[in-house]
Amino acid sequence: MNALIVYASMTGNTEEACDVMMAALEDLGVTCEMESSLNIFGEDFLDVDICVLGTYTYGAELPEEIIDLYEDLDSLDLSQKVFVTLGSGDHAYEAFCQSVDDCYQQFIKAGAHPAAPPIKIELDCKQEDISTIEVAAASAVEWVQSHSA
Repeated sequence: MNALIVYASMTGNTEEACDVMMAALEDLGVTCEMESSLNIFGEDFLDVDICVLGTYTYGAELPEEIIDLYEDLDSLDLSQKVFVTLGSGDHAYEAFCQSVDDCYQQFIKAGAHPAAPPIKIELDCKQEDISTIEVAAASAVEWVQSHSA
């Protein structure tokens, strides 16, 4: 079982959350690759069982470094994939973690199955965020195990 974890991180908080996801998946026996969104195309998700996309939100717009990947998802059939979206934000902004929600909806449109609701983290990971990420990782693994022949 393998996973691709892709992130866009301005302050390092979303990258940290993706590191937590990678550790949780690896603890469950998943082979993981983690890459910046600048180095990945949407079709790279076709080669893995578990798709993880981490993004920060700055204001209400998608970060520039994730727009191409986001648009790539439009043309993909990810109906045999499970996914998690997560990222950091700040309640000081009008739309808290809007980019995490937007990416979640884009995976749904591509037919992928959510392992968990969007994981929205206020600034940096706290213990409850780590627990939420670990539960999402376990859910993703369970989904793959129950859908592989």
